[in-house]
This record gives sequence, structure tokens and C-alpha cells, in this order.
Amino acid sequence: MGRWQVCAAAAAFGASFFALMGRDAFDPGSLSGTRVLLTGASKGIGEQLAYQYSGFGADLVITAQRGDALQKVADKCLELGAKNVRSIAADMADPRNPKRVVQFALEKLGGLDYLVLNHIGATPFQMWDRDSEHTRWLMQVNFLSFVELAGAALPFLTKSNGSIVVVSSLCGKIATPFTASYSATKFALGGFFTSLRHELAMQRKHVSVTLCFLGLIDTQSTLEKIQGILSMQPYPASDSALAIIKGGMTRAREIYFPWWVDLVSKLHDWFPEASDQMIRNAYNYSG
Repeated sequence: MGRWQVCAAAAAFGASFFALMGRDAFDPGSLSGTRVLLTGASKGIGEQLAYQYSGFGADLVITAQRGDALQKVADKCLELGAKNVRSIAADMADPRNPKRVVQFALEKLGGLDYLVLNHIGATPFQMWDRDSEHTRWLMQVNFLSFVELAGAALPFLTKSNGSIVVVSSLCGKIATPFTASYSATKFALGGFFTSLRHELAMQRKHVSVTLCFLGLIDTQSTLEKIQGILSMQPYPASDSALAIIKGGMTRAREIYFPWWVDLVSKLHDWFPEASDQMIRNAYNYSG
């Protein structure tokens, strides 16, 4: 790596550091009583988000595919201090459900301050096998349902000057092996919601859009998928949940967790060949 490349890398790190330090201070008290619709809340990051919001005294509507698991999460949320918790089971593969979920939330909450889009369609961690039907299904769950939920909620978020929080992945910045369809959905989220942020500003609508790019998180489904393939140490789901909540509350444009995800993303944009070599090294192949 030449001198100018080293300087550029240092500049990327510095920019990330000062962007982090320059954010507005996190005030957890401001979340007390806020009206939150949270998707994908039955396990993993979504479950931890539900518990964190509850500890801050939020008024919650949570949704996921499995109603029995949701009820267990709802019961614990009340123990942790949630102002109130309601749950609705919904499969986001059904295009009718996003609007139904938002209507339910509005009936129970009387309005909306935060729309936290976290749900995810299960997909194997393997090479693409030309299964276009699975890719189409995944686009509905991981992308189109996000758009449909945002569209249904946006008039009410506009009234409250609320926030849309979109949970994405490093795979929405950098494509890696075994994630072709998954990466496609995450790249689509970045493109759509970044454009939407500009359009909202043009219309003078004070609705913030926070995109959250996460690295490897220690959810059960992730650990099962990477077993025997990757040896990287995942990060706690509870810590990622807190970073997401802070990003939404401070109305950040983007957040990265852990911190190095931002640096890796920038280096990939500036030095794609070097980034590809790092990916080859990580997955132990040449080409």
C-alpha cells in the first residue's frame, strides 16, 4: 500500500471517529412514552431491541411471524418497564400484512414516533443455486415489505416528526460469498431509503431515516449458518440493539456496528481490489 493509500485509510478512520464523537448526546429519558412499532421482535436483534426500548419506558407494538414467541417477549417487556406492549403475528411474505400491522399499531398507539424495521427472511448461507423463486420471496420479506410498512406509516410519522430506523447489514455495503440474494435485498434497502431521505427533506417533512449497517452479530441463526465457514468472533445482539436505538433517537443518517464496519465500507469503496483480496483471504480461496 502506497503512502497516499495509507493517508486515505487514516483519513477514513478519522472521519468515522469524529462523526461518531460529533453526534448528539443520547438521552434515554426522551424515549419514555414514545410510540414504537418494531418488526422482527421474536428473537435475535429484534428481541433485544424490544427489551431495550422497554427499559427506556417506550409504548410498544411488536410483530413477528410466530405469535407464541412474541407473547413471551411481550411478557418480559412489561417486566422490564415498557409503558405498554401489544403484539401481532404477521408473515411479511404476505403483501397484505405490512398495512395490516401498521393499522393495528395505530389503533393501539394512537400515533407513531418510531418505525423500526428489523425483520428478516431466513436464507441459507450457501452459494446461489439459481433458485430465483427464493430470491423473489426474499425480496418481498427483506425489501418490499419494508417499503410497504414505511409507506403505510409515513403520514403518521410526518405528523409526529418521527423516525424510520432500518436495520441492514455490512452485506448491504460489501457483497461476499454465500449471500447473493441476501446482499441484493440489503443493497436495495440502502438505495431506497437513502433516496427517500432526500425526498422527505425536499418536501420539508421532518421524518428522519436511519440506516443501520451491522457486522457479524451473535444471533442463533447467524451462528448456525457460519459454523465451519467463518471463524470471526460475533458481537453481542444486545450491544447492537443499543447502537440502533441510539442512532434512531439521535436521528443519525447512518450507524455502523461495530465501529470498524464503517472503516471497512470506506476502504472497500476506495480500494476495491484490496478489499476483494481480504474477502478471498477470509474465505480461504484464490481467484
